[in-house]
Amino acid sequence: MSQRPSELLRRHGLRPKKEWGQNFLGDARILGALAELTGARPGETVVELGAGLGHFTRALAATGARVIAVERDRDLIPILRAELPEVEIAEADAKSFDLTAAARGERIVVCGNLPYHLSSPILFHLLDHRASLRRAVLLLQREVAERVAAPPGGRDYGVLSVLVQLVADARIGLQVDRRAFTPPPDVESSALVLDFLSGPRAEVRDERRFRALVKAAFMHRRKTLWNAVRGMPGAREALERAGIDPKRRGETLSVAEFAAVERQLP
Repeated sequence: MSQRPSELLRRHGLRPKKEWGQNFLGDARILGALAELTGARPGETVVELGAGLGHFTRALAATGARVIAVERDRDLIPILRAELPEVEIAEADAKSFDLTAAARGERIVVCGNLPYHLSSPILFHLLDHRASLRRAVLLLQREVAERVAAPPGGRDYGVLSVLVQLVADARIGLQVDRRAFTPPPDVESSALVLDFLSGPRAEVRDERRFRALVKAAFMHRRKTLWNAVRGMPGAREALERAGIDPKRRGETLSVAEFAAVERQLP
């Protein structure tokens, strides 16, 4: 797409919607690198969450993949349809778009330049549809991406780290300077790459209970694990049976150790 985001917006009499967190990326080199990170193959389905003005969409279409561009801003839908007639445009909310239906029995790629305030809801949406996903490439606020990919023991390791890494390998694929966006956001960005596993990294008996356990463990980071999870019935005995010292803090537990505690809960 030859026109820069600012030019395209001006031509259509539009401005970025600040309340929607719209920061458009038009740098062809960065967009090409992001498309390469998806590993999309010709004919494979790629769902782009939040297609915006279609710059990333075009880079994805160039891979030969079947691209479904999801966008909820009705002002942008006509632009996408006019600029990218070969792409399937879905007027829908990224937080609730049915990825399983889009996959049609295959494992697909999901990607997007996400509004920063929607990062967590969309990540949880991906977790709920993970059986249909092969890879996700998400442009996020750098701190969020680093938290998701963080190993145990550090201050970045938290709820999202554990819940995502239970079902996916997570890594930072690319750093993107804030000045590459129109308008520039207040924060730097990183591309988070998630490769979804064929099954969980560790056995969990009840995923809802696992999420509750992990959230409790990180609710008060300065508390010992026992003080953090003592409100859960049978927590003390579960820690003992799992061989976890109750004086440890939540951020020191690996994904496998959290899963071990969950399995021992009554």
